[in-house]
Amino acid sequence: MEPVPIKPKNSGTKQLFENPILEGLTRTHIAIPVTLFFATGAVLGWYAFTHTDMATWFIGLLFFAGVITFTFAEYWMHRSVYHIEPSTPARAKFQYTTHGVHHEFPKDKSRLAMPPILAVVIAATFFGIFFLLMGEAAYAFFPGFIWGYAGYLTVHYCVHAYPPPKNFLKALWINHSIHHYKDGEVVFGVSSPLWDYVFGTMDERKKVKTGLPSGEK
Repeated sequence: MEPVPIKPKNSGTKQLFENPILEGLTRTHIAIPVTLFFATGAVLGWYAFTHTDMATWFIGLLFFAGVITFTFAEYWMHRSVYHIEPSTPARAKFQYTTHGVHHEFPKDKSRLAMPPILAVVIAATFFGIFFLLMGEAAYAFFPGFIWGYAGYLTVHYCVHAYPPPKNFLKALWINHSIHHYKDGEVVFGVSSPLWDYVFGTMDERKKVKTGLPSGEK
């Protein structure tokens, strides 16, 4: 089944479920998950400093490793899960519900983050896996991972809701606008282009009609 190109609409939204509870669960205010995950990381980081025997330098190293690991998870999820090939009707429905609707309505601020309930379940699963693999080191590693996610949410919200800044961060706006408005099969990294360079999915185009908020040139 050939994927049907989605033309971005720069206003409006779309109802995904007739059930109002299910529909409500597909939306969130960005402040909810960002606050939740920054706070979770802070508490676990405090625990790492005060209730483990790990050296400060080692905690910092683990935290940094967690951030880098998240950037890879962000890239892989976006490329391999959110952009899954819609080869069957079921896969096409999954792809549209989880991500395609965002490509169709990229300015819908209520769908710029994963619903908190689902995000908490996934985050708890990741923490459980990390704890099984590395023991108490997870108390330092996971804060970096979850702060990486909170940072990603912040960046993703900003690139869709605000004009780009006039500094080096403007590149993040340009990169994501290429993904949305020129070629959805490139530039999968939102918070960082690192893994796009590593895996050859970076697009070097600089001048695009972005459809981003006014002020972008």
